[in-house]
Amino acid sequence: MTSMRAGRALVDEHWVDGTILPGFCDSHVHLALVDAAELMPGGIARVIDLGWDPAVARRWPASAGSGGLGIDIAGAILTSPGGYPGSSGWAPSEAAREIRTALEAESAIADIRAIGGRVAKIALNSTAGPVWGDDLLETVVSAAHRAGLPVVAHAEGTGQAARALIAGVDALAHTPWTEHLDDGLLRSMAERMSWISTIDIHGYGSGGPDFERAIGNLERFAAAGGRVHYGTDLGNGPLPTGLNHRELAALTAALPSAETVIESLAGFLALPSAPRTASFIPGPAYDGSTGLVDWLCTGSVVPITHLEETPA
Repeated sequence: MTSMRAGRALVDEHWVDGTILPGFCDSHVHLALVDAAELMPGGIARVIDLGWDPAVARRWPASAGSGGLGIDIAGAILTSPGGYPGSSGWAPSEAAREIRTALEAESAIADIRAIGGRVAKIALNSTAGPVWGDDLLETVVSAAHRAGLPVVAHAEGTGQAARALIAGVDALAHTPWTEHLDDGLLRSMAERMSWISTIDIHGYGSGGPDFERAIGNLERFAAAGGRVHYGTDLGNGPLPTGLNHRELAALTAALPSAETVIESLAGFLALPSAPRTASFIPGPAYDGSTGLVDWLCTGSVVPITHLEETPA
């Protein structure tokens, strides 16, 4: 069930009635490629940065301040020697860490923990370079799990999403778009992992074959009971810095209910025990009589201290 509560928010010294929700989270961003100051005014309370130079990324969570943007980090993307994103051009070389052995895997995971990382990101992109064999892939995933870190995989290329599932990966960083996944595989995925959506990067509103494959896979994954998280890959092309209307529209088309769309905004990682902010939508609660995406996009980020629940 979603955590929608009737409540009110203190806005410009006046109390406004509306709906309180857990702070909306973009579960896939690259903060160094955008103006992070635009995220909260755009309706985003929390983000998960899925890959950057750890010496830079380690400073972000503390820099947000007591009432600022919630930031979780992965640090460097763990990859095969010569693998993605090493030569991709969108990130500095420090954003990728090559793993050759079990000992290197343990060291890399320890370093993620040391910088305050809450998730490990791995690359399984066979279209852009070599990927690990099955044994080393499972070794890396197991090392992360022993350290208490979930694993998110960039799976691109034929068979890579299935390999991620077999290795025990917890989530895919993108809805698979390079291949049509069969229903049996999707059912297994729905039982054992979740997906971060990132549909809008395929065409930025203009559609196309990659968009159609992604939305088709997502719809069938969700119909099988798979959990989906709202994420945009912010920093990858012309995406809005804040709630993305097109991404939400794609989720509304693919997911089985308004409730599952709203749940997708809660984020891949659990909320902190004492969140500093929440999302607030003014006016009547959503009842299906208005457009869900437009309703969600009226949301704003409000400090917990400026919110009150009201009796149902």
